[in-house]
This record gives sequence, structure tokens and C-alpha cells, in this order.
Amino acid sequence: MDGRLSPDEFGLLKSLNRPEKIQAFLDNEVRYNPETTCRSPRRVIRDRAAHCAEGAFFAAAALDANGLPPLIIDLEAIRDDDHLLAVFRQQGRWGAVAKSNYAGLRFREPVYRTLRELVMSYYEHYFNTAGEKTLRTFSRPVNLHRFDRLQWMTTEEDVWEICEYLCTIPHTRVLTPAIERRRRNVDARLFAAGHVGAV
Repeated sequence: MDGRLSPDEFGLLKSLNRPEKIQAFLDNEVRYNPETTCRSPRRVIRDRAAHCAEGAFFAAAALDANGLPPLIIDLEAIRDDDHLLAVFRQQGRWGAVAKSNYAGLRFREPVYRTLRELVMSYYEHYFNTAGEKTLRTFSRPVNLHRFDRLQWMTTEEDVWEICEYLCTIPHTRVLTPAIERRRRNVDARLFAAGHVGAV
């Protein structure tokens, strides 16, 4: 196939015309993908599987189909995986769509005045299997149209180049060095809640 979405693919993305619809599709129609892949939105639609990066790319494509820029930010952690968000603005406030195996790392309503506010809403819910709170930095928003030459929406190849790029750009710290040195663990109840529905 060429680099264009098919009418059915575009129709599906166009039907997800509100961020909460995109999130509902990722939550209810797309299983969590534990594999080391980096699927394009076309492959997510076909395979109905995605991890956080693949879900963010799919969400960005759906936002783009509905007239919003396909913006991604990278949340960077220590002793843990990074997490990608598809971010959007409504009435001057930021929100996010995300795929995650952790219940607290998904959708955010567009109520946050700044990206930092949005990112910090993930802090308490971002923990590793040892219960350590791990979020440390976040990137600026990246418009995925910069990767149109890769045909990122439709390629059958893994789009690792996007993830690699996100690892190279500057990130902003969310904690001071003094606070970073203090190990903080999530409490048992939130740890359990975060795993509801995990696979």
C-alpha cells in the first residue's frame, strides 16, 4: 500500500472526533502489547494491539484526522520505562491521551494550564514494579509531521526512529536534585489500584 490511509482507516480515525473517544477506543478495542515493537497507527488498527508508544502514535493520528496537531511528549523515568503521551489543547488548557498497562497513566482531561502541570498529574501514578516513584523529566511537544517522510501513520516497518529522536531532545526535570535523592515509594493501596486491569 502507499503512504496514504485507506478510506476505512481514515474513517475510523475521523470517527474518534473527541479525545475521550480516542481514549475509549484504546482502552476497549486495543489490547496492551507487551512485545518489543513500534507499530504505526495502520498496524494498530489492523492488529488491535499497542503499548504506550504505539498508542500515542495512534492517538496523534486520530487527533490529526480531526484537525488537531499530532503532538507527542516523552516522560522519562529512572529504573523504569519511558511513557509517551499524545497531548492536545482545548480552550487554552492541556490534556492527554495515552495507552498504558497502569491504570493511572492514561487519559487526562484538558484542565491543565501548562505542560508541567499536566506532566505532574502523572507523578504519583508513575511507579515501577518495586513501588518506586520514577518520573524524572519530560520533553517538549514534538509534532509527528516532522516524520512524514517515514510515512509514520501507514508504514509496515517499525517506527523506532521516532522513539530514538525523543531520547535525544532536551528534557525538563520535574524534581530538584535534592528531592530526587530521596527515594519515594507509592503506598500499597495506590500500587494495587494502578495494577487494576493490567495484563
